[in-house]
Amino acid sequence: MSLQDRHSRQPHTTFGWYLLVATILSRWLVLGATAHVAAWTKGMYCINGTTSGVDDDNTNSAVQPLYQLQKSDWWFHHSNNCDMFPPSPGDFLELPANGEFTVEHAVNRAFTTLSYQGTRVALYGDGQDHPGLGVTLDGKADVNSCITEPNIHTQNETMAAGTIFAISYVSDLTNVTEDNLVVFTVLYHTPWRRLATYKVPNLPACPDDGCICSWGWVANGCGEPNMYMLPYRCRVTGNTGSAAVAPAVPPVWCEDDQSKCVKGAKQMVFWNQLEGNNVEVSGYDLSGTEKSPTYNAKMGFSDGAQSDIFLSAGSATTTYVQPAPKPTSSSARNMHRNSGTIFGLTISAFALWSLLHTVL
Repeated sequence: MSLQDRHSRQPHTTFGWYLLVATILSRWLVLGATAHVAAWTKGMYCINGTTSGVDDDNTNSAVQPLYQLQKSDWWFHHSNNCDMFPPSPGDFLELPANGEFTVEHAVNRAFTTLSYQGTRVALYGDGQDHPGLGVTLDGKADVNSCITEPNIHTQNETMAAGTIFAISYVSDLTNVTEDNLVVFTVLYHTPWRRLATYKVPNLPACPDDGCICSWGWVANGCGEPNMYMLPYRCRVTGNTGSAAVAPAVPPVWCEDDQSKCVKGAKQMVFWNQLEGNNVEVSGYDLSGTEKSPTYNAKMGFSDGAQSDIFLSAGSATTTYVQPAPKPTSSSARNMHRNSGTIFGLTISAFALWSLLHTVL
């Protein structure tokens, strides 16, 4: 090859290396921000992150766990000011009475349909499909370790702790209390896949300005024993119920004696904080592992809609609340997932190539 040929090929080869490095780096910029899991949906607080005036497609502010904090910090995730960034006016998590709703469990907004036109979504919440998750070493360091990619505090799906949504019939976040925030739906064996569908009981209508909801998760071992309490603005839609929700009381550990389980409306689990805990557990469960007050039968929570949380019929006024129009572009977004990802990575690669070219 002549010197002239080498010189003519060198820029293309150099660009190829830059493109490869830049593509890897652009992927790392998203993955490097992953942590645990949050339930992403319209109506959630800090959906855009916790920087004023910034709509961050790559935010993970909501996924930071709560552990050993003062109540003023763990209550509704104030530790990083998530509760100070409400959803846009008119945005609600809609709860169809006697129906169901779906959210996205993900480690970062980037891996949901709420970012990048849904081009980075996958079966699981870290943007990957993980064909062997929970069966092979996929996501694990070794056969006896917990899954860390994504970081969902479990060894397999059957051991996933369970997650919940609770509702308070007040419109102002500052008016929510432990006893007016009632768990109304439980989803066993989650978090696991990205899409998670929760069943709704016959809830009564919310005030005109909506209700306040919260998503909760208590990890079942596999790392730091933390918890989640994320805020949402929500409203009940459809033909609403005629019975008001009863005041909630703390759940109790009852794995070894179901007669001890609390019946009726229950509070969220507040645990392993410096103050404000409503649950205390010690010792080992029936499997021989340290007790963890998770959202399942061990704490008296049944799977699905919680139909035992109501006062008598007639304690609320029935009505019909029109649901918001459903988006029609979700299928189109998912159809272009692969091409959109390549396009996004290519744009990022060119930007990073320009930076690398300047530096190098």
